[in-house]
Amino acid sequence: MTRVPDKDEKLQKVMASQGLGSRREMERWIEAGRVKVNGKRASLGDRVSYRDKIVVDGKALDMAQAAKRRRRVLAYNKPEGEVSTRSDPEGRPTVFDRLPALHNERWVMVGRLDINTSGLLLFTNDGELANKLMHPSTEIEREYACRILGDVDDAMLRRLQQGVVLEDGVGRFGSIREQGGRGANRWYTVTIQEGRNREVRRLWESQEVTVSRLKRIRYGNVAIPSLLRPGDWLDLGKADVDTLCRLVDIAPQREQPLTQQERQDYRRQLEKLRQRGAVRSRRR
Repeated sequence: MTRVPDKDEKLQKVMASQGLGSRREMERWIEAGRVKVNGKRASLGDRVSYRDKIVVDGKALDMAQAAKRRRRVLAYNKPEGEVSTRSDPEGRPTVFDRLPALHNERWVMVGRLDINTSGLLLFTNDGELANKLMHPSTEIEREYACRILGDVDDAMLRRLQQGVVLEDGVGRFGSIREQGGRGANRWYTVTIQEGRNREVRRLWESQEVTVSRLKRIRYGNVAIPSLLRPGDWLDLGKADVDTLCRLVDIAPQREQPLTQQERQDYRRQLEKLRQRGAVRSRRR
């Protein structure tokens, strides 16, 4: 999944690549004094290599061992009503609740979906991959299915593709395709290349129509697998993970064997899907 840096790299980048969390989250850990490098409290801007001793919350980071871990990406079908946080003070279910456990790693969420939006969420144990997939400069395309209540005409669709001024700048859809519908509700699929908060909803609402359903169906090259019901996850195969990496100029990982825990997670989830008749018997 990762590599041991043979030259100085930013501390937060190295920590993120070891599966501890996103790069932004690692920056917060450094600022909070949770990280030491060679016995001294770390600071933002520090650079490290394999020769340095990194300690997080009193525990030394074994970069050589972390480099042997398999890079994983999960596709998760988020139901409406789940919040995109690790925990919720109101006790609401979160998107992390159903994910398989990791040992000495953390799942990092790639982007977010608001509580009323369903569909594809990606999770990875490689924080650097997550950071690049979310960064605006990479312009990774996201696709959504939208059910719209209200009158939609060609002039509106042109405005939404040419650009609409929102409170945080100009937003636009890369493409819009009508998908049919009944009565006052019509379905459309749209694409965007940014991850701004509630951007799809805000674009439609700027035209005085209502988004009555919203579901993300694709992120980059990964489309939501048809076999996944809301609340299900699937460990993506190496080909899909490698394609995601190439989209953001990260070198694909060499083939890595699954750990015993990963095999158990995979078989348990596959059996769950098989019992519903969603997949035929497969071996891994």
